[in-house]
Amino acid sequence: MADLFTYQRHAFLCAEIDRHNRLYYELDAPEISDAEYDSLFRELLDLEAAHPELVSAASPSRKVGSKPQEKFAPVPHAVPMLSLRNVKNAQEFEEFDRSLRGTFLAQAGDIDYVCEMKLDGLAVELTYRDGRLVAGSTRGDGFTGENILDNLRTVAGLPHQLTPPYPRLVDVRGEVYIELAAFRTLNRHQEEAGTRPFANPRNAAAGSLRQLDPKVTAGRPLRIFCYGVGRLEGASPATHLELLKQLQQWGLPVNLDGTATASGAAEVLACYERLQARREALPFEIDGAVVKVNDLALQRELGEVSRSPRWAVAFKFPPRQAQTVVEAIGLQVGRTGAITPVAHLRPVEVSGVTVARASLHNWDEIGRLDVRIGDHVIVERAGDVIPDIVKVLTEHRSGREQRVPLPESCPECGGRVRKAEDEVVPRCSNAQCPAQALQRLRHFVSRHAMDIEGLGEKQLVQLLDRQRIEDIADLYRLDSDDLFALGRMGEVLAGKLLQAIDASRKRPLSRLLFALGIRHVGEHTAKILAKRFPALDDLARADREQLRQIPEIGEKVADAVVDYFADPANLLLLDKLRRHGVAPAPEATVQQGGPLSGLTFVITGTLSHMGRSEAEALVERLGGRAAGSVSRKTDYLVAGENAGSKLERARELGIRILGEEEFLQMAGAGVPS
Repeated sequence: MADLFTYQRHAFLCAEIDRHNRLYYELDAPEISDAEYDSLFRELLDLEAAHPELVSAASPSRKVGSKPQEKFAPVPHAVPMLSLRNVKNAQEFEEFDRSLRGTFLAQAGDIDYVCEMKLDGLAVELTYRDGRLVAGSTRGDGFTGENILDNLRTVAGLPHQLTPPYPRLVDVRGEVYIELAAFRTLNRHQEEAGTRPFANPRNAAAGSLRQLDPKVTAGRPLRIFCYGVGRLEGASPATHLELLKQLQQWGLPVNLDGTATASGAAEVLACYERLQARREALPFEIDGAVVKVNDLALQRELGEVSRSPRWAVAFKFPPRQAQTVVEAIGLQVGRTGAITPVAHLRPVEVSGVTVARASLHNWDEIGRLDVRIGDHVIVERAGDVIPDIVKVLTEHRSGREQRVPLPESCPECGGRVRKAEDEVVPRCSNAQCPAQALQRLRHFVSRHAMDIEGLGEKQLVQLLDRQRIEDIADLYRLDSDDLFALGRMGEVLAGKLLQAIDASRKRPLSRLLFALGIRHVGEHTAKILAKRFPALDDLARADREQLRQIPEIGEKVADAVVDYFADPANLLLLDKLRRHGVAPAPEATVQQGGPLSGLTFVITGTLSHMGRSEAEALVERLGGRAAGSVSRKTDYLVAGENAGSKLERARELGIRILGEEEFLQMAGAGVPS
C-alpha cells in the first residue's frame, strides 16, 4: 500500500498535470517545456504502476487532452481520438516492440512498422460526407472536441471537396501547423503591433484555430497534414501506408516525405536517426517520430489501453535544451519604435548550434519568468527560431542578480519612452530615432516589400553614416557616386543596384503599403486595402467608417491607416516618393482557376524577359503561389542565368526545373518579343 507521502505526491502530480493540460490545450499558453511535462507525466505513470490503488478515472493517465472550451459547440468523436504513449530512447522502444511480439501477438518474427514525422501542431478531425467537408473539430478530451469547422475551411491546402472516387463517409485525422519562416513573420508582426508574440509554432497554430472570428484565422499561415482516419464507410486499405496514399488520392495533404516502412526494431531505430538528422533542415517543427504497426487488421486486433492505442508510440527526440547564464540583457529598437529585450548568454551548444542570445519578447515575459542578469537559465531552441529562455534556475541565485527595469529613455537616441495601456511593448516616441530609421529602411527594401535586391543592412548603415540618405525616399535619388562610396561597390554592382532601385518604383500598390510600415498593416491586409482602393490617394482620403466596412479590416487597422495619412510628416514623405518617381502599379487581378492554380513556384537566377518580382506577380495573378525558398512543397523551380543554391536544392529534392521559356509557355504568356 502507498504511504502518506506517495498519496500526497500523486495528488500533486495529478493537479499539476491537469493545470498544465489546461494551459497547453485550452489557453495555448504553456508554462513549461514539453520535456518538463513529459518528466512529470512519466513520474505519474511510474507511481501508478507501482501503486495501482492510486489509479482512478480522474487521473491524467486516464484522460486525453483537456475538456472542450464552452465558447465552441461540442462535437462528439465517433471513434475516440486517443493520445500516443511516449518512448524516449532505443531501450524503451525495444521494450515496446518486445511487448507486441511476445506478450500480445506471440509472434516470433519482426513486426512491420510505419515511421512518420511527428509534427508539433494541433490535432483535428475532418468529416467528409459524400466527399464534402461537413464537420471539423479539435481533439478536445478525446471523446468530444470543439466545433472549428469555419476556421478549418481557411487552412491552406485543405480541400472542401474530395477527389472521387471517395467513400460515403470518412472522418480524417490531421495535424494543423505553421511553418517556421511563417511563424517568425507572424511573431514579428505581433511584436510590431504591440501584442504578445506566440511562444512557439504549435501555440500559434492552436491559438489561430480557436479564434471566434474565422477572418482572423484566415489571416494566419496555417497548413495541415493528414495522417489517419476514424470512421470509414467502404473498403479499407490493408496497411497504414496504403491508407496514407489513399488520403492523398482523395486530394488531402499528406506528408509522405520521411515516411517509411521498417521491419523490426533495428530498422525503426535507423528511421528515427534519419529523421533526427534532418530535423534542423525541415521547414516545420517536428519533435520525434510516430511509429505505427503497418497492418491495419493487426491495429484493430491490438486495440487500445486507457488513453493510448497499443499499436503506436511517439518516439520523442531528446529535448533541445541547455543550461547557461544570462550575462546581460540588451535592448533592441524596431522600425515602429518598439523596444524589445534580448538576453545575451554565456555561449552554449544546443542541438549542435552555439547559442549566445535568447528572445525575451517584452517585460511581461521578463516578469513571468522573473529572469535577471546573472541568472542560471534553461534555453530551448526550436528549429532555426531564435532560442527562448524556458526556465530560471532560482536555486542557483547568489543574491547578486540584477533586475531589468522598463526603460525610461530610448537606448539608441535617448528619446522618451511610452507604453500604451493596451500594449505590452514600450516604444521610443522620437520619430527621428536612428535605430528606427535603419529598421524602416531594412523593412522597405525587404523581399516582400519593395524587393530592392542587393541593398542589405551593411549598405544601408553606410549610406546613413555617410549621410547619403535620411529616409526611404532618399533611396530613389541615389546615383553611382553615392554607391561607389560604399565598401566593395564596383561599377557592375552599382549598376545592378540602381536597376533594382529603379524597378521598385513600379511595384504593386500592396507592396508599397506594406513597405511603408503602417502599424497593423501586414502583407495580407495591404493586399485587401489595395484591391479596395486602387490608388494611394483614394486610400489617403478614406475615413474610418469606409475602412471598417471592408471585410477583414477591423477597428485597429482602420484607426492606424487614418492616423498614418493624417500625419503631416507621412504626407511629406509620400510626396517626396512621388517626386522621385515612385508610382505604384494597380493591384493585379487573380485569375480564378488560372493555369497555375494550386501550384507553388520558386524563381531564381536572372531572367531575360522579366524581373523576378514580375515573374512572381505573374504566378500569383494566374492563381499560383510564389515562394522564396525551395522545399518539398515546391512544385516547380524556374531557373534563370546564374541560378545558385536553390537550383542545387531543387535537384536534391527531385523538383521539376523549368527554363524561362517553359515557364512562360506553361503560364500561357508566351515569350515577350
